[in-house]
Amino acid sequence: MSLCVSVVLLQLVGTSLCQFPRLCANSEGLRTKECCPVWEGDGSACGALSGRGFCTEVQVSDEPHGPQYPHSGIDDRERWPLAFFNRTCRCAGNYGGVNCGECRFGYWGSNCAEYRESVRRNILTLSSAEQQKFISYLNLAKNTISRDYVISTGTRAEMGENGENPLFSDINTYDLFVWMHYYVSRDAFLGGPGNVWRDIDFAHESAAFLPWHRVFLLHWENEIRKLTGDFNFTIPYWDWRDAQSCEVCTDSLMGGRSSLSPNLISPASVFSSWKVICTQPEEYNSREALCNATGEGPLLRNPGNHDPNRVTRLPTTADVDFTVGLPEYETGPMDRFANMSFRNVLEGFASPETGMAVPGQSTMHNALHLFMNGTMSSVQGSANDPIFVLHHAFIDSIFERWLRTHQPLRNSYPRTNAPIGHNDGYYMVPFFPLYRNGDYFLTDKALGYEYAYLLDPGQFVQEFLTPYLQQAEQIWQWLLGAGILGAAIATLFAVLVVVARRKWKRNQRRKRASSYAERQPLLHSSSEEGSSYQTTL
Repeated sequence: MSLCVSVVLLQLVGTSLCQFPRLCANSEGLRTKECCPVWEGDGSACGALSGRGFCTEVQVSDEPHGPQYPHSGIDDRERWPLAFFNRTCRCAGNYGGVNCGECRFGYWGSNCAEYRESVRRNILTLSSAEQQKFISYLNLAKNTISRDYVISTGTRAEMGENGENPLFSDINTYDLFVWMHYYVSRDAFLGGPGNVWRDIDFAHESAAFLPWHRVFLLHWENEIRKLTGDFNFTIPYWDWRDAQSCEVCTDSLMGGRSSLSPNLISPASVFSSWKVICTQPEEYNSREALCNATGEGPLLRNPGNHDPNRVTRLPTTADVDFTVGLPEYETGPMDRFANMSFRNVLEGFASPETGMAVPGQSTMHNALHLFMNGTMSSVQGSANDPIFVLHHAFIDSIFERWLRTHQPLRNSYPRTNAPIGHNDGYYMVPFFPLYRNGDYFLTDKALGYEYAYLLDPGQFVQEFLTPYLQQAEQIWQWLLGAGILGAAIATLFAVLVVVARRKWKRNQRRKRASSYAERQPLLHSSSEEGSSYQTTL
């Protein structure tokens, strides 16, 4: 039965979710600028015949952005996704996905009417079997070509006015997300080798940092579920508060330090064989080219051997508590120089003791990246290191704590004048289907997940007892039979023990009687009659 359920769920979530949907990554899609794939359930675009959605014009926000990016019309990510598509599916109700063949986050079932909440747990509290399953899922994703997505290996201009030269490439499921993180944070090409604008990032250094990574993790989680058929899978987190070292850097988890080189992963870890992508931004800029996901060498990590002037210490519990207590989400310029901004302190550009921006230092989120002192320490290639997922899951949980503490209104999120890509109404680069930043400025319970350490005690007990009770319910007949059989065996064993003991006692009495009859004359005829020893005997 569980296999049938997995097949049904796989059919429900088996269509494209993000950059770039394979069904639209072709000359026809580029020429028409339309990405409204057919839903196989009824054979219509966007599942329109079943009322799941319809194909419509993309309406982008024209609200002004901040002064950090003074250019216009030169980067494909501006006014996303219009450089590629201006018609996409708009899904109704709880339906979702690029063709409305799926459900919104947190909803399940053929009609997307069932709400289900998953719990993300601390990786250090998982059983050894659960930890190894997580690592095996990561490695499977690293070695499996994505069925639904491709990446672009050239700019839209390089693909031709009518899409006659589509530049797309296959990529494995894990590296798909590495590439997406690179693409959203890469420099803007201004024309000519090495001529780039660096002060641009659609997912960092401003308001969208937390909503963007929240959606990123939800998609990553969903892709692992689709790939493995394990629809109970959730991303674990690493609670690094007060850590003095990289607690997850062991061969049984994310890989220990190699004895051959302090910058490499131990050969005993599967991650030692991983090849990284998108880690050479200067080389791409010199060629005015996009990362094409070619392997660029081994995963590097040397935790703790970072610049101590840049990162003075790892975050503490007190740091997190101070950060959560800040009431304002964004302040001032809404960038890395913002003071007393919850987002800027959590991201790591401001002090978790004073709330003031600290140029030249890295705290909180940024501190962990630099502490790893390797691939994870460079923004564009940081997602190559699987610790990235554990780290950002915990960052997301702190975001969740802040949301629950302050319960901000939607207008607490900036509507205008944030750096490009970060206003409320801006669609997140490079996701398909489309997601607005402000739509994910809300609690995780609306998205179908929770963090174990944020559960109330009653919910915590229920959450972790329920799976075992459900398993027991499924096999109660076997448990009952095993109990009856065990009781019968125990009864038989007890009877045999009693019979054997009685038989042994009878034999012992016979032996004693025989022995007494033989030895009695010796006592009376002994020359030592009357001695204490003999009398006692």
